[in-house]
Amino acid sequence: MIRRPGGELATRPLHFIWLADCSGSMGSHGKIQALNNAVREAIPHMQRVADENPNAQVLVRVVRFASGAQWHLGQTTPVADFKWDDLKAGGTTDMGAALKLVAGELKIPPMSDRALPPVLVMISDGQPTDDFGKGLDALLGEPWGKKAVRVAIAIGDDADLEVLRRFIAHPEIDPLQANNPEALVRHIRWVSTAVLQAASSPASQTAPAAPAAQPAIGGTVPAGGAGGSVQAPPAPVLAAVAPVAAPGTSADVW
Repeated sequence: MIRRPGGELATRPLHFIWLADCSGSMGSHGKIQALNNAVREAIPHMQRVADENPNAQVLVRVVRFASGAQWHLGQTTPVADFKWDDLKAGGTTDMGAALKLVAGELKIPPMSDRALPPVLVMISDGQPTDDFGKGLDALLGEPWGKKAVRVAIAIGDDADLEVLRRFIAHPEIDPLQANNPEALVRHIRWVSTAVLQAASSPASQTAPAAPAAQPAIGGTVPAGGAGGSVQAPPAPVLAAVAPVAAPGTSADVW
């Protein structure tokens, strides 16, 4: 655990930002309802993980993108107070605008130089309809955007996997694929627990080595006030989990 001069325990902010596709295609086959249900179900597990790691102050925000991008939850909200307001689908897929919106919040200020690397979770079922490249350049042009732990969940077969790989920007890591509601619930719960737990680990703590088949991301983050750098906390193991076989009717398959 990090200590400030005088011996006080220091809690470092960790910003966890959902970027949710709310385009018109998300209204088909119950996708947006499944997304709403999956995040709501994951919140207690997310809160439990945050409670177990007092080194990090987990702050949650939500971006929705369709025809343009807006903060669905713009206030930095402690995870203990996080509540999910249902998203609605309609419009295009302005993913680049969402990345620019997030990039503007990853500057210092408003970000603290003491912060842990933020976690950015992109969820999409389609292809960008705006300039994704410019949005990605804006995000990766910010130090905290480049050092963020970036995770993507592809919903259905129409999601643009190549675009999501560019967002993740790691050659050995692919988006998680959700082809039915059960898989989406599982992936969102995993992101909300395993990813959060790894990202909120103190930099001084040595994490167990990841299995060879499960690559991990690492990096450096600015050292608060010191002008140097410290090793980033061990990043989560981003191994794709085999989708759950879709039960019942074809309506359960995306």
